[in-house]
Amino acid sequence: MEEREKKGFVRNTKQRALILEVLRSTRTHPTADWIYEKVKKKIPNISLGTVYRNLSTLKEMGEIMELNYGSKNSRYDGNPENHYHFVCLECGQTFDVEDLPVNREIDKEVAARNGWKVFYHRMEFYGLCGDCSKKED
Repeated sequence: MEEREKKGFVRNTKQRALILEVLRSTRTHPTADWIYEKVKKKIPNISLGTVYRNLSTLKEMGEIMELNYGSKNSRYDGNPENHYHFVCLECGQTFDVEDLPVNREIDKEVAARNGWKVFYHRMEFYGLCGDCSKKED
């Protein structure tokens, strides 16, 4: 079974296409508000609610990931493939952990030890990013 199953046919809209384009054009993991500000430059009459609805649809379609680390604002990732993240505890930025493949053996081990059916796992690392580390030194 795929990690995410794509949702059945959903009508594509220019708003959704632009939201996805904006999200995939950045390496940051922006909030809906940030995405809204970028999209509003090209579609001035778009509402924040429309952005949230389209982000939800894109997530359900398996096109993006929603990252919610217990804060009030989710962040969004244009890369829907499971991968690890690093969250800076000082500035709040979220980064992709490059060159570290997802350990799928953990899924099998947890399933075997507990009798569960594990589809995937998420892992985040927490600490200080390079810029914030330099400020502390």
